[in-house]
Amino acid sequence: MEYYSLEICGLKRNLPIVYLGPKLRIASLSLLGDVELVEKAAKELLGLFKGADFDFVVGPEVKVVPLLHEMSQILGKKNYIVCRKAIKGYMINPVVLQVANRFPKFRSLVIDGADKDLISGKKVIVVDDVVTTGNTLNAVEELMIKAGASVVGVCAILKQGESEVKNLRFLGTLPVFKG
Repeated sequence: MEYYSLEICGLKRNLPIVYLGPKLRIASLSLLGDVELVEKAAKELLGLFKGADFDFVVGPEVKVVPLLHEMSQILGKKNYIVCRKAIKGYMINPVVLQVANRFPKFRSLVIDGADKDLISGKKVIVVDDVVTTGNTLNAVEELMIKAGASVVGVCAILKQGESEVKNLRFLGTLPVFKG
């Protein structure tokens, strides 16, 4: 296994390099279980929005959930919003964004109706761990608009490759390995 050495938030991590296709590889970051990185990244990302007025942090499931939790803890917020990739049995009046034709990674993004009620008319910051294409962040932003929220910021720990996301704030970069 090959690894990419990354230094981020004053921490060093060796990320496994994994194949996305026959001639495309990326360094893979997982926040799941990495309490130290989650805590430091949350503080640094919030520092990028010092003085910004927003009500909630929002992000896609699964790997970014610890980051959403930590950011909310630091801010003293009681809630954060997780965008799911499918309707779940516990959801009542979910808000669904169908994205199958535009984003091959998933067919839809969904938030529970109770979450819609929380964010409708509110300001949110969209958060992700790594942005490679920008498709996920763009879909989350569309879902927030559909739910009546105003997106006032977009951020990620890392930007990978040449992704183009409007107004993206990030802490570091990762290469894409081709060939």
